Amino acid sequence: MGRVRIVGAGMAGLAAAVDLARAGHKAELVDGAAQAGGRCRSYHDPQLGRTIDNGNHLVLSGNRAVVDYLATIGASDRLSGPLHADFPFVDRRSGARWAVRINDGPVPWWIFRDGRRVPGTRAGDYLRLAGLLGGAATQTVGDRIDARGGVWDKLIEPVLLAVLNTAAASGSAGLSAAVLRETLGKGGRAMRPRIAEPTLAAAFVDPAVSWLEQQGTTLTLGRRLRGLRFAEDRVVALDFGSGEEPVAAEETVILAVPPWVAASLVPGLTVPDDFRAIVNAHFAYTPPPGVAPMIGVIGGTAEWIFSFADRISVTVSAADHLVDTDRADLAATFWADIAAIHGLPPTLPPWQIVKEKRATFAATPEQDAKRPPAATRWRNLFLAGDWTQTGLPATIEGALRSGETAARLARGARLG
Repeated sequence: MGRVRIVGAGMAGLAAAVDLARAGHKAELVDGAAQAGGRCRSYHDPQLGRTIDNGNHLVLSGNRAVVDYLATIGASDRLSGPLHADFPFVDRRSGARWAVRINDGPVPWWIFRDGRRVPGTRAGDYLRLAGLLGGAATQTVGDRIDARGGVWDKLIEPVLLAVLNTAAASGSAGLSAAVLRETLGKGGRAMRPRIAEPTLAAAFVDPAVSWLEQQGTTLTLGRRLRGLRFAEDRVVALDFGSGEEPVAAEETVILAVPPWVAASLVPGLTVPDDFRAIVNAHFAYTPPPGVAPMIGVIGGTAEWIFSFADRISVTVSAADHLVDTDRADLAATFWADIAAIHGLPPTLPPWQIVKEKRATFAATPEQDAKRPPAATRWRNLFLAGDWTQTGLPATIEGALRSGETAARLARGARLG
């Protein structure tokens, strides 16, 4: 097998390089940014005097690719979370609080127990969710189940909104079902929430870069791919802006860039073209003891509040309705939610707002149908990214799996 060039050092590109190195193959990673990680990045914010993440990324204990990736790069200890699948919620309007507590095993006896399910709901309300597991690829969540009631409002909608980054009822039923099968369908052991500690980069990026360097993989930053040249059924040259670089007959290329970049480089490539925003807020405030590390918010502007050792953060998914709001107004609104929920002073601490206008593709059936496979019609070119056809929404788990798939195809490519 010849050299593999990976263009893009986000989670998909890093996963492809890790998979190749694990199999004994060296790769060359190139990225146009000043740091690896793509959207999964951390940086020191002088306004806060803290290192913050661009967004709060929650993973689950049943995310197989996450577990394998972190184990390989020696970072399994960089995720923290509860011993069991406990999800606390609060209603901002009424002040009511509850926790959904999913038992460890695959038989969901938790839905039959008061104190473990959403207050005011019955076991039958949860059993109706089985309707989500079938149906056609063109169907939405709302086509498959009744998007009303306590279970929907206080559990399913907020969880699916976070997973899909798309209004839950209009989201793809197929993508939602795939997530549920791999997590909730396997019981609480696969549903334990996990958060990167102390930062995303410390968990997913920095250990990977160090491990890859030890394996002989090179990483070059600040080089943006400007063009590809094709001849017959191969990529024959890459252009980074200073002249073409030939791609030898035995070499393969993995393109792990955002979908709009891939579409500009690869002729005739169909990619998702409708996107949803995510808005995050970070506050330089040390949470008091006993504050929940993560809590879901119903009826507030904030949707999920995360408490770290040195900061409190907020995430809002499908946030197109907020993305043009004044940053100071957002900070004040989010802090009002936090202060009321956690019993903190109303005085606004130092803050930072991070808006990702094209955070993920819209996880609708129409956009899911536009996701290309990893293989292309050029025998030495493969695609990676959470926007490719992974069978999952645009998540860290999906990005890592896409990198694994592209690497596997590159290893098996017949180039002679």
